[in-house]
Amino acid sequence: MRRLYLDRDLQYVFGVTLMAVLGVSSIIPALPDIMRGLDLGPVQIGLVISAFTLPGVLFSPVVGILADRAGRKVILVPSLFVFAGFGFACFFARTVEQLLVLRFLQGMGAAPLGVLYSTMIGDLYSGPERGQAMGYNASVLAMGTAGYPALGGFLALLGWNYPFLLPLLAIPLGLAILCCMDTPEPKKSGSLKDYFHDALALMMTRQALSLFATTLLTFVILYGPVVTYLPVLLNHRFAASPATIGMVFLVASGFTGVASFQLGHLTRRFGQRSLLSTAAVFYALAMLLIPHAPTLWLTVPGVICFGVAQGLNIPTIMTMLTTIAPMEQRGAFMAANGLLLRLAQTVAPMLMGGLYALAGMEAVYLGGLVAAGTIFFLALFFVSNTE
Repeated sequence: MRRLYLDRDLQYVFGVTLMAVLGVSSIIPALPDIMRGLDLGPVQIGLVISAFTLPGVLFSPVVGILADRAGRKVILVPSLFVFAGFGFACFFARTVEQLLVLRFLQGMGAAPLGVLYSTMIGDLYSGPERGQAMGYNASVLAMGTAGYPALGGFLALLGWNYPFLLPLLAIPLGLAILCCMDTPEPKKSGSLKDYFHDALALMMTRQALSLFATTLLTFVILYGPVVTYLPVLLNHRFAASPATIGMVFLVASGFTGVASFQLGHLTRRFGQRSLLSTAAVFYALAMLLIPHAPTLWLTVPGVICFGVAQGLNIPTIMTMLTTIAPMEQRGAFMAANGLLLRLAQTVAPMLMGGLYALAGMEAVYLGGLVAAGTIFFLALFFVSNTE
């Protein structure tokens, strides 16, 4: 099998993936400093993430339709520029209100990115190569998820707003894609009514609905107990600095990268349903181990479990979804998945904030455990292998 990671167009997709995760990952270690700098409490800090992810909930369906009807690059390149401009503007925010408005506008640019990188992989590859490409892309995503918290943590030592310099990286990427990327584009055929009918029919199958639900639950775990409250736990319980928090996330992402890089081989050997159910077990172990760790470094086994779960789960879901949908409806299909992803990103910090307010940190991780159990149930009884 050829070395897909050397394909130029796939490398551009890698760049889009890195931008898609930058908006949240780079500020994770700075969350405690943002709380202090802008006088926010543990319950309210989730708004900094939710303001960014909310546009994905509002605009993902429109993005998918436009990508199918107008083309991928027509949506992608302007989105990168919007993401960069308003992300950089966050550096100059001086009040909570200013930061939340700018994060919302930055999120409008970020909303198409998560939809389009998986859609374009589905366009570029088929069969076993599609799963392999998704695995490679998930490894790149893990590298970004690992590198950005580490980089953001060190930048936050200069000030809570310094991680907001990183979105400027999207400008040269957008220019390179505009000039050099060559990706298949869907052929516009049939009426808009037929387009919606065909896409909805695919989305309402048991397989698709189960995968959509798994995406929702996965990102509830990621953006609740992990992204929002793991930094708070590490800072409050162990007085961890932003740089140390970034290193803990580096461990998780490293194991995500290792697991996802082997996805093609693991899928051929065990099957997609087995990988999803195994991921659910690792999520559950993470939710049990992390809140009960007596020292900072004993949180690492739970963090490793979470990283492995991510590496097995997310690229498998993306591969299965892009296999179900043909190119002409793939953008809408992935937009529906992106809508649920962004919904989870937006709701999870507030939901877990409510649990934190009611019963403290352990209630947050109990909520994550329930989500992991539900993923296991869906994988065992409702999902079938697509390859």
